[in-house]
Amino acid sequence: MIRLIVESVNRNKIIRFNSSPVLRLTNMFQFYAPNILTDNTLPEEESHHAVKVLRLQAGDSVLVMDGQGTMYHATIAVAHPKHCVLNSLEKVDAPRTRNYHLHIAIAPTKNMDRLEWFVEKAAEIGIDEISPIFCTFSERKVLKTDRIEKILVSAMKQSMQPYLTKLNEPCSFKEFLKRSNSFDGQKFIGHCHSGNKEMLAKAAKPDGKYLIMIGPEGDFSEEEVSEAVKNGFTPISLGSMRLRVETAALYSCSVVAVKNQLS
Repeated sequence: MIRLIVESVNRNKIIRFNSSPVLRLTNMFQFYAPNILTDNTLPEEESHHAVKVLRLQAGDSVLVMDGQGTMYHATIAVAHPKHCVLNSLEKVDAPRTRNYHLHIAIAPTKNMDRLEWFVEKAAEIGIDEISPIFCTFSERKVLKTDRIEKILVSAMKQSMQPYLTKLNEPCSFKEFLKRSNSFDGQKFIGHCHSGNKEMLAKAAKPDGKYLIMIGPEGDFSEEEVSEAVKNGFTPISLGSMRLRVETAALYSCSVVAVKNQLS
């Protein structure tokens, strides 16, 4: 069971109890409001969902997430479809549920449904950052991120994750390599070319930071793999089966999660 500390924002009262946040809080409707401490009004889209879709009224209790590790128990004061006002905020300091940091750079799939499926499931399992990268053999060279951002918010609320996954700006493979130079954890690149490759499950050390690159339908080019290795990436294998892009990326998330859960 996870210990929670619920602290009243309006009263200097602290209530301590041992409980599972999932058991106590999943029966409440969840909303995302990144600026809840400075603005006690739900964003317009969340307000509409609360009032028009869920038919919530003044006096109803809700759970608000700021996406930065904190949840708030609150009560609806004004049930307006464009600016739903909350009061009686109670801070819920849920402990971080993972002991690792995971960043996956993925080449967007030609079919957007597949990329969106990966984003949703990865966010539910637990991932800190996603970076769309355009490679030599990428079939998709343009990516609109508005819908992906919404999927990440929805997945955060669905899985009761206290942190919102960060979606980085899409960039070229070369640009991403430059960005990755500041990463201070383990860096891996999964590809199908021949050569020495260690299984991810064996190569990943527990309780760490991981950056994993997954290429497009046509795989990374040999030149891209070579450049990645020069920039500190370790080639890895995800097994003997041929996986789709989104499957390989989600499998990587699962391997890292299980590796750390068993450590």
